[in-house]
Amino acid sequence: MKLASLKNGTRDGQLVVVSRDLTQAVATSAIAPTMQLALENWRECEQPLRELYDALNAGEAADSFAFDPRNAMAPLPRSYQFIDGSAFLNHGELMIKAYNLPDKTDSETPILIQRQGDDFRGPHDDYAFPTEADGGDFEGEFAVILDDVPMGVDQRSALDHIKLLTIFNDVSMRGHLLREKQMGFGFIQAKPATVFAPVAVTPDELGDDWRDGRVHLDMHVTRNGEWFGNPNGREMDFSFPQLISHLAYNRNLGAGTIIGSGTVSNRNYEQVGCACLAERRAIETVAHGEPQTPFLKFGETLRFEAKNTAGESIFGAIEHRLVPTAGKAS
Repeated sequence: MKLASLKNGTRDGQLVVVSRDLTQAVATSAIAPTMQLALENWRECEQPLRELYDALNAGEAADSFAFDPRNAMAPLPRSYQFIDGSAFLNHGELMIKAYNLPDKTDSETPILIQRQGDDFRGPHDDYAFPTEADGGDFEGEFAVILDDVPMGVDQRSALDHIKLLTIFNDVSMRGHLLREKQMGFGFIQAKPATVFAPVAVTPDELGDDWRDGRVHLDMHVTRNGEWFGNPNGREMDFSFPQLISHLAYNRNLGAGTIIGSGTVSNRNYEQVGCACLAERRAIETVAHGEPQTPFLKFGETLRFEAKNTAGESIFGAIEHRLVPTAGKAS
């Protein structure tokens, strides 16, 4: 099943079911008007939503219409809790090697950070930031969206609480990162608003590409229409159930909690490239003594998409342009 939230002048948008081929949609108002309400009442809403999805795919859904991803908000436009991980250890290892950083990683303990969930961006919205000196960067990631999770959940049970999957661009401002990292209290200016794909899907939509609590799909990334990388989610060192269980050790997780994988990163980066600008710059630093790829400039366009082996887009594409904040100059 595929779900999206369309712009309708409200903060939470209109929940719609989207056809498997991403061409048609139908509103779900009679079942749940918003994604948050659907997640909070998943047991009651799932079956009627699936029946509507089947009817839409069969061409039998009344009041269906053409799905336009440019009218999509983030699938969950705002979340009570957004947690990002760093579950691909190769990404951190490259940073440590390139910049001689102290190695504080623990192969037994996942890295998680609290993020802001009140200002998610839609997949085709222009992305404004104040100045090119911020060191604009991108990070292609997979994410899970949960229903209510009880404190102390084990990994096996955690898997059952993953209701939806999607992808996002975890925009970063590297010009602020080192300063905030040295302060030791988390990222604020280094991590602005996050951009999500137009669609979130139930795990069964991935078939065998969803296994071991990991998304076994390539994250296709282009910068200004040019290939940047297509690393695969299978190399996630900590699975999503591991991240959930760790996070829920001493707390309940509310329906609508989003957990990110961290930058998708593969050890054969020479062949598959990167999903993150900082990672490529780290690789260049190791190879040449200094980075060669510049940070983002105004006017650039980024695209992120995950496809199955048949070449079908699973979540739709993120494709957005970097622009100056109104009233600001570069």
